Amino acid sequence: MTEAIMAQGATIFGCSGFALTPSEAAFFREADPWGFILFARNIDTPDQVRALTADLRSAVGRDAPVLIDQEGGRVQRMGPPHWRQWLPPLDQVDRAGPHAAASLTLRARVIAQELRAVGIDVNCAPTADVANDQTHPFLRNRCLGTDAAQVAINARAMADGFLQGGVLPVLKHLPGHGRATLDSHKALPRVDTPQATLATTDFAAFKPLADLPLAMTAHLLFPDIDPDRPATLSPRLIQLIRDEIGFDGLLMTDDICMGALGGALADRCTAALSAGCDAILHCNGEMAEMQTVAEASGTLSAKGQTRAEAALALRRPPEDADAEALTAQMTALLDPAA
Repeated sequence: MTEAIMAQGATIFGCSGFALTPSEAAFFREADPWGFILFARNIDTPDQVRALTADLRSAVGRDAPVLIDQEGGRVQRMGPPHWRQWLPPLDQVDRAGPHAAASLTLRARVIAQELRAVGIDVNCAPTADVANDQTHPFLRNRCLGTDAAQVAINARAMADGFLQGGVLPVLKHLPGHGRATLDSHKALPRVDTPQATLATTDFAAFKPLADLPLAMTAHLLFPDIDPDRPATLSPRLIQLIRDEIGFDGLLMTDDICMGALGGALADRCTAALSAGCDAILHCNGEMAEMQTVAEASGTLSAKGQTRAEAALALRRPPEDADAEALTAQMTALLDPAA
């Protein structure tokens, strides 16, 4: 059997609703995406989510990774009444003060337990973007601090908690989204900060985390490095992520349909893969778009397949934990006077 046949699609796809449709199952069987991602439109009850994740894996005939964005705060796809409501990450950091890292590990352990219970084994967190006074509101309170050293410590604490809970973390958004003053879902942010300054600030937060298995790009323009292409589509920026930051895990794009990226959908996919991304993330579950993305993206490259296998090799059963006890410990760190 050849490498091309063995490799999965260089894609991560969403689906349309609470249950997999016959046409989706047939498409996924043929396209064989590396993984799947769930959103609020896919979440109803624990039993329903368990059935959906099982059906997604059944469609491709293997234990494919199932991703979700469960950061807490505004970006959490699973919430009450079946799952906990979490503080925005930066709010928790501020409340916990010197105990922030310990509280974030506990938080991640409980989130991981909730995810694993419904068949989700990858979380698109931690966010290692460095917040500042100009960071766009869509991102700011999702961050883990306001300087690179603090962010790196807190992001590591969260990643450790996820891994202890049997969930792979996705580091985002490389090489750093914190200076963006626009919402990249709607428009392309431009960061005019010189590369030398970025290297000691925004990029520096990611360097200590470069050993993590999975990461996501930022749809940002850094004119001092590449004046023409946003990071996701830029060979120069992807090389910086690989060489200067040192990340050699599986690198997925942020959602390829976001407003920050221009041009035809197929062209976005081929440009991102040519730049050095390993996998295309497509989120909205629109069948015609998914067919375009699958055709344009093909299968994982040899390096991408190796990185994907290395990431999935880190999946492990969760450590035994009492969620209520962990939550109580975390609450005590947030409210030490209580």
